[in-house]
Amino acid sequence: MDTTVIDVLTGSRTVTDITAAVLRFCQGRGDGACLVFVPHATAGAAIIEVGSGTEADLELTLDTALPRDAAYHHRHGSPGHGRDHVLPAIVSPSIVIPVLEGHPALGTWQSVVLVDTNTDNPRRQVRLSFLPA
Repeated sequence: MDTTVIDVLTGSRTVTDITAAVLRFCQGRGDGACLVFVPHATAGAAIIEVGSGTEADLELTLDTALPRDAAYHHRHGSPGHGRDHVLPAIVSPSIVIPVLEGHPALGTWQSVVLVDTNTDNPRRQVRLSFLPA
């Protein structure tokens, strides 16, 4: 298994598109699977359409499902940080993408994104691993 770790600067964004990094990583590798894993307790990975308002819709959905001002038991960090620790139960910390002839087999409108509601840490890492067929 070949693995690399990419650094992602999220700033204050909840959704950060990492598709280009996944495409570069898979290029020339043949058939197999790309595993995208977010090694953080407050972030996850997802496949969504970007640039059409879906990012804002996802943020709204997360704000509704996991309101920042709820009474979470996990209370260290900034206000609402407890929700950040619940996020990976909703947005998985990993996804698997089939790779065909060195190209992730994503649909026309699909992009790979890092989802991170934790504004306390604007720098994240994502581990990309390739499993050959």
